[in-house]
Amino acid sequence: MSDRLLAATRKGLFQMVRRAGSSWRVDRTSFIGDPVTMVLSDPRDGTLYAALNLGHFGVKLHRSEDDGASWSEIQAPRYPESEDGPSMKLLWSLELAGDDRPGGLWAGSIPGGLFYSADRGDSWELNQPLWDMPEREKWFGGGYDDPGIHSICVDPRDSAVVRVAVSCGGVWESRDHGRSWKVMCDGMFAAYMPPDRKHDPLIQDPHRMVQCPADPDMFYAQHHNGVFRSADSCAHWSEIPNVPPSVFGFAVAVHPKDPETAWFVPAVKDECRVPVDGKLVVARTTDGGKTFAELRNGLPQDHAYDLVFRHALDVDETGRVLAFGSTTGSLWVTEDGGDHWQSVSNHLPPIYAVRFA
Repeated sequence: MSDRLLAATRKGLFQMVRRAGSSWRVDRTSFIGDPVTMVLSDPRDGTLYAALNLGHFGVKLHRSEDDGASWSEIQAPRYPESEDGPSMKLLWSLELAGDDRPGGLWAGSIPGGLFYSADRGDSWELNQPLWDMPEREKWFGGGYDDPGIHSICVDPRDSAVVRVAVSCGGVWESRDHGRSWKVMCDGMFAAYMPPDRKHDPLIQDPHRMVQCPADPDMFYAQHHNGVFRSADSCAHWSEIPNVPPSVFGFAVAVHPKDPETAWFVPAVKDECRVPVDGKLVVARTTDGGKTFAELRNGLPQDHAYDLVFRHALDVDETGRVLAFGSTTGSLWVTEDGGDHWQSVSNHLPPIYAVRFA
């Protein structure tokens, strides 16, 4: 069971530890005042990574080898320099490249670039095959002006198999470590598009995609206009139409050992983006989306305006402990799969990402 939790926020990185009696407290802070957009803990060697977005000063990446007591700035992913070329606007995802690739990291960005590092972030290479695809010209921004890669799933059976989700640009698969790519959106639909383009795979808007470690063929995706599930490695997607109280949201987590169990944090779309009826709810399925339980115990049920971003929900390796943070700076943890929630803090800065370490 995890006893450390990382919260990347608009004004710093906060590390929580579990105390006796299953309560949590802030143990360490880093980068106070700076927007930390992503954090990653590498169990292969104990390294922590933190991505910052410093506006005028650009995107920065830091690495710690002592649990966050000290940090060293390392090379952030960059696009090749050219007179009218793209620039890095946000490092939106950061994932390990597989147990057989020590030091290997994948990073996804806005405006839609995928990067790989073989040396713990000391250097990065843009995945040119994905960037150069003519199909990429059809990608477009959702909440941001430009498209972005926010989800990277590395197959635990074969690290050469990588799948990414793009907002707005669908789901893509490589089976040769990024040398070639194939779109994988069969069954998804975009209700926000004209009928003749509804099923166009190149303009789908998955908000977040996750893969079950114990059953790597099983994926869940929280899409802009619904929830989708794939049991065949993204080859086909099926809509899950009955997520209560709303099919809109950003965050999704899948149980690491049970592919039929997943959690979502629904909200009202599009302009409003707050919990339905001002009541914060986590929706859990234990049968692959056939039925859902609305988990409310310990969550605010009156005038709650907590939106949960796509990376702000996480589950630990046991599948029992989950944590999520909100745009209001609130952070909750459960140790029984969501039946009961406890508030860790109600006054952090807006939370971008939550991860167990």
